[in-house]
Amino acid sequence: MIMTWRHGFVMLLALVLVLDERQADGAVSAEVQKLIHQANLNGPYVGLVIPNLFELSPLLRHPNFTSTNFTIPFSGRRFRFGIIGEKRVILVMTGLSLINAGITTQLLLTLFKIEGVVHYGIAGNANPSLNIGDVTIPQYWSQTSLWYWQRYGDGPLDELALESNGDYTREIGLLKFANFTTNVTACPSDDNLLNNVWYQPEEVFPIDGAPEQRQHAFWVPVDSKYFRTAKTVEDLKLEGCLNSTACLDEKPKVVTVQRGTSGSIFLDNAAYRSFIYSKFNVSPVDMESASLALICLQQRVPFIIIRALSNLAGGGSAESNEVHIFTSLAANNAVTVVIEFIKQLSAKMRLI
Repeated sequence: MIMTWRHGFVMLLALVLVLDERQADGAVSAEVQKLIHQANLNGPYVGLVIPNLFELSPLLRHPNFTSTNFTIPFSGRRFRFGIIGEKRVILVMTGLSLINAGITTQLLLTLFKIEGVVHYGIAGNANPSLNIGDVTIPQYWSQTSLWYWQRYGDGPLDELALESNGDYTREIGLLKFANFTTNVTACPSDDNLLNNVWYQPEEVFPIDGAPEQRQHAFWVPVDSKYFRTAKTVEDLKLEGCLNSTACLDEKPKVVTVQRGTSGSIFLDNAAYRSFIYSKFNVSPVDMESASLALICLQQRVPFIIIRALSNLAGGGSAESNEVHIFTSLAANNAVTVVIEFIKQLSAKMRLI
């Protein structure tokens, strides 16, 4: 009778272990868990979140980046470990768009001990006072592709559906399509079937708030200490030439600016570029940064975003304005600023 009980217990324990291993394989495998644990013993890290390979590669080749030859592949991403200055860093590529940037940033913050996040890459430019090759560091970021598309016939004085519930708002403002009507004589200039879209804030659920109790965020500020540190790299010398014969007319510079914006839209339209600049005073426009900002806001993790301008969105500058021409120059300038920024973080840590 005793032997039967023991045998049954052993069989039950074996089944639990098998099920536990299967559960681990379904989320984070035991092998990857060991690698993550090993990595976190050396943390915390500065997380470097990078949209694309052409923006990642210059950093991997940079003499001030030292790889530890330790990587963790997980969930379609590869987390690369290294050192810049005196800071331990984790590099991870997101891929294009807000959703990829959000997923990758959340994975980074969930799996690893992260003291702060630096996001960098290239961007389109909406600010006519800036030039190709300039590196911008905005103080605030927004996501401007979350819209309430108002039905035809309604206008600014008409309440939006579910507005009274707090789901949607008219506080941020609208884009009126009729304002951009051209070469049309058969209808009044103040009329367009596309009507209006109202910009909406994102719902956020901060980790230090009550679960399932939403808050709203449109303009998300970067970390104030990081932003002050960013001002110390504004005199950095940047590349202005693609080669010995092709150089920009204006010498690129590093500049802290008020605002940047993102959306899951590749902006190559001069009218919309001018509209969002005049309405929101944004400089860089891209497809990832605001997602990272919103994740870091909810997770209460310091962050900053560094974007080099590769083109004037929609064209119109004196320089050749096709984005592919200046991609490499802009990516290299962004990396130059990121390296110096992290070195400055290291220097400030020594003073504490």
